[in-house]
Amino acid sequence: MPIYEPQLDTYFERNMKAQRLFFTTSLVDGIKDAEVIFLALPTPPGEDGSADLSYILKVAEQLGSMIEKYTIIVDKSTVPVGTADKVHAIISKKAKCTFSVVSNPEFLREGFAISDFMKPDRVVIGTEDATARKVMERLYKPFVRQGNPIIFMDAKSAELTKYAANAFLATKITFMNEIANYCELVGANVDQVRIGIGSDDRIGKRFLFPGIGYGGSCFPKDVQALVKSGKDDAFEFNILNAVMEVNNRQKTVLFPKIMNYFDGNITGKNIALWGLAFKPDTDDIREAPALYLIDKLVESGAIISAFDPEAMENVQQLVGDKITYAEDEHQALKNADALIICTEWSIFRNPDFTRIKAEMKGNVIFDGRNLFDLEDMQSKGFCYFSIGRQIINAKQ
Repeated sequence: MPIYEPQLDTYFERNMKAQRLFFTTSLVDGIKDAEVIFLALPTPPGEDGSADLSYILKVAEQLGSMIEKYTIIVDKSTVPVGTADKVHAIISKKAKCTFSVVSNPEFLREGFAISDFMKPDRVVIGTEDATARKVMERLYKPFVRQGNPIIFMDAKSAELTKYAANAFLATKITFMNEIANYCELVGANVDQVRIGIGSDDRIGKRFLFPGIGYGGSCFPKDVQALVKSGKDDAFEFNILNAVMEVNNRQKTVLFPKIMNYFDGNITGKNIALWGLAFKPDTDDIREAPALYLIDKLVESGAIISAFDPEAMENVQQLVGDKITYAEDEHQALKNADALIICTEWSIFRNPDFTRIKAEMKGNVIFDGRNLFDLEDMQSKGFCYFSIGRQIINAKQ
């Protein structure tokens, strides 16, 4: 498999064996006899932050002369408002039959995409065509048997729903990170604040865990694309501009703490780094906070030994030999002056602290994901820095 997700290879092999899944590099063969064609194509950010629609529009241009009967073309990719209209206009130039273009944005979490698809919170379908609506409803009905809704709306509203959802979640994360930073300043505990506000069902308890910023393939590019779309329409997303600014700062929020601990000089210091992927259960390193921190540390003369269960190969292709890649989390700790945690993989949540102490040269941990209990770290004698909480056993 070209990407990692738990159980993905199992589903892949099972459906290949059952002949329900086929692959081809021929578009003609791929759409043969298809009633519904999903456009699940990349929309990477351009230099100006806008979503690059070239992949989608190129395929749309090809499809126009290929479809021979009524077909539903589904925009599954995350696309700006008005893309369905653009796809429809391009296909219309060459199409000799009727067709519909439907917006059906995905709301899948990386690392949980299969389970999110099989049991969706909701399915959003943007179409005003009655025939397309019936087909799409029949297609998704088996996945919402427990009563979760299929929500029908116009295509533009569906396109904006995807961007609005990701922008809101990114805002929620960033807001909590700012609260965490203020907690450190005034001596409050962000864990207690998080629980206090999360119990309000108007706010909810999800996406309130502070850390070193969001990354990945969705939040950064989607927030950026929505802001750019707004500018194109002479509209300024002031809140989202602030979200992007704060998140960029948050990715390196541990760096001043590290420098301060080592009296402003980390040249030659051995740093163990746990976690490279932007989140656990994926090998995706796009906009991963660990990469930003690595750049700052290497630039300042630190020697880094990193471990991640899945993402090391991707990082090696990007970073090369600027850092060392350990075989496991314990090898990374050998003679380390400090440990930094950037990704909350489950294997990092309950480590053998006695072994950590024996393997490290120093006893300081900089935890960007607040994995450990403060009282526990106090009793174990570690100097412990986290996000939005007091420093434990601070260096005298």
